[in-house]
Amino acid sequence: MTDIKFDGRVAIVTGAGVGLGRSHALGLAARGAKVVVNDLGVGRDGAGASSEAAEAVVAEIKAMGGEAMAHGCDVSDENGVKDMVAQAMDAWGRIDIVVNNAGILLDKTFAKMEMADFRKVVDVHLIGSANVTHACWPIMRAQKYGRVVLTSSASGLYGNFGQSNYGAAKAAMLGLMNVLHMEGARDNIRVNTLAPTAATRMTEDLLPVEAQKLLAPETITPGLLYLVSEDGPSQVILGAGAGSFAETRVYETQGITLLDDDNTPETVAARFADIRNPDNQEQLPDAFGQTRKFALSAAKARGLKLDW
Repeated sequence: MTDIKFDGRVAIVTGAGVGLGRSHALGLAARGAKVVVNDLGVGRDGAGASSEAAEAVVAEIKAMGGEAMAHGCDVSDENGVKDMVAQAMDAWGRIDIVVNNAGILLDKTFAKMEMADFRKVVDVHLIGSANVTHACWPIMRAQKYGRVVLTSSASGLYGNFGQSNYGAAKAAMLGLMNVLHMEGARDNIRVNTLAPTAATRMTEDLLPVEAQKLLAPETITPGLLYLVSEDGPSQVILGAGAGSFAETRVYETQGITLLDDDNTPETVAARFADIRNPDNQEQLPDAFGQTRKFALSAAKARGLKLDW
C-alpha cells in the first residue's frame, strides 16, 4: 500500500480553526501540504469574528515544520473568497485541494424559523462552498488537477428535526457534487462529499459525553485525506464517524408504467407498493439516465422500439 502524501500540494480548508476543519488542516499539513487555514472565527450561530483560532492552527502547523497561512474571510462573501485565493496563489502559485467545511447552525422548527435564518445557513454552507470552489475551479482546470470535497451531513441525507435550513443546505451538496464531478472529469478534477458525524462545538449539545469521546474529529480525517488524494475517487458520498466509514448511494426502483386511461391517480395509489418495490433497483448515472429509463419503459409497454 502506497503512503498517501501531499508534498508540493496546496490546500484550502474552510472553517479550519476548530473541530473537523482543524483536524483536516493538521492532517493535510502533516503529510506535506501547504495549507490555507480559513476561519472567520464566529460562534456556531455565525455571530462575532476573530482571527485567533485560525492563527493558532497556523502556529501548530508551523511548529511541526509545515507551511500555512490564515485567512479570515466569510465564505459567503465572494470578494473575500477571491482575496483568499489570490493570496494563496501569490504565496504558492497553485491550489490543488479545496475542503469546504465551514458552517453554522441556527436551529429552530420550520414554523418558528425566520427566513433570514434559513437564508443565512444556506448562504454559509451552500453558497460558501460554491464561492470557494468556483474561485479555485479555473486554477484547477489550468493545472489539469484538482480535488474538491463538499461537506454534507446525515441531517441533509436523512433529516433531523429542527434543522430545515441546515438539512436543505447539506442535501444540496449531493446535487452540486454530481454536476461538478461531470464537469471536472476531463481536467482531472475529482469531487466528493464527506458526510461526517463528529463531536464538535456544532454537536456538543446533541451528544452524550461517552459518544463525544468516540466521535472525535480525528477519527474522520483519514477518510477526508483519502478523498483528496491523487488516487482518490470521485462522486462518492462518504459517511464517517468514530473510525467507521460507509458509502451513501441514491437508488431508484424499477417502478411501473401506466398507459392511457390506466394512468390515473387512483391507479398510482393502488400500485404504490409496486412503485416502491426495491427489487432490481439501480443507481442512475445522470439525470438523462432517468429520462431514458422512463422513455424505454413506456416504449416497451406500447410494443414500440425506441433507438436510445
